[in-house]
Amino acid sequence: MLIHSPEIEKKNFCLSCGKTENIKARRYCSVKCRQHLRQKLNMKNGLLQALNTRYATFYFSDSLIILDVVPFGCREIFRYSIRRKEGSDPAADFNRMTNNLGEAWWQVSDRTHKNYLASQHVLKLAKRCAIADGSQRPRMVKIPSVKMESLSCLEIKKDDLGSSDLSRIIKSAYRRQVKIHHPDLGGKAATFRKIHSAYKELLAWADNPVFIRRRGFPDKWFYSAESKKWVQPTPVHE
Repeated sequence: MLIHSPEIEKKNFCLSCGKTENIKARRYCSVKCRQHLRQKLNMKNGLLQALNTRYATFYFSDSLIILDVVPFGCREIFRYSIRRKEGSDPAADFNRMTNNLGEAWWQVSDRTHKNYLASQHVLKLAKRCAIADGSQRPRMVKIPSVKMESLSCLEIKKDDLGSSDLSRIIKSAYRRQVKIHHPDLGGKAATFRKIHSAYKELLAWADNPVFIRRRGFPDKWFYSAESKKWVQPTPVHE
């Protein structure tokens, strides 16, 4: 539903804070960082609801943060953007921008006592953009309901979950870890228990795969009126 901004430079950085140090192939520098941005985004959902938002996305570069809003009944994007403040993270910049929009909404609401006029005023502050073709609509992805910790314990790649030979991969990975971590071979009992638990969990999933389905974009945080909450960017390889 929302178009990609040509202003956002493609490079590998944390999708929550923008840091590039030691990010490697990861999408976030830490779970805490990801949770921090999600919390800040969800704190401003009242503004999105006031604008009758159907979908919204949030994304950023080194110089800009962008909030794209698609209200119900509209066939175009209402785009809000501001320059990044030096030394400020994307969550703080988003908070600053939405505070300004909220103040603009309340000024009109207090003066006119009509909320719809306040919402129309804030929408007029946005840059209006055409919605691109269907390839820019939020896509539905299937995410395996498997703990990443379990994959890590057996050193199995996430891509292996789609293999037709998954059970063999799990068993081979388990045997490799047993040779290293079994208590009889000098390994720690606690570590081996985690490995065995991961082995049982993954085998059960291989016999009966379960997926979580959700909409979104691979490079943007996504909000929908249906869930009334923000979700992190979808996995790239799905």
